[in-house]
Amino acid sequence: MPSEEQALLADPRLDQAIDLFNAGDWYACHDGFEELWHETQGPMRPVLQGILQIAVAQLHQQRNNRRGATILMGEGLGRLQGCDNGALGLDLSELVSTAARHLVVLQQQHEQNAESVSGLPPLRLIRLSPPADGDGGRQDAL
Repeated sequence: MPSEEQALLADPRLDQAIDLFNAGDWYACHDGFEELWHETQGPMRPVLQGILQIAVAQLHQQRNNRRGATILMGEGLGRLQGCDNGALGLDLSELVSTAARHLVVLQQQHEQNAESVSGLPPLRLIRLSPPADGDGGRQDAL
């Protein structure tokens, strides 16, 4: 594991940002991931940026800014598709899959009978390994 990734995994702010993401607290989550992203210069930077962009897309969606949500969701997906699954101990393939479904719905919302994103599974960051405080090795989306 690269030292940058180890340092991020040991940083309690990462766990806090993940928890905020999974709670749907998009503004606070954005702040947490953005702070980490600004401090990161290596291979974990695009991972943080992709997650950050998806969180901001959700914030735009909450504020009924479909255009902003669509753009940021697409940019976040583009970043994460080039990242290794398991980076930062997260199931990024699951996030990418769910976010891609959200993006399709966002792109189609202008159609009269388009599906609502509220009917889709929520976006979650699933940990592949326990957070720093340990949890018995469960795989979850706290």
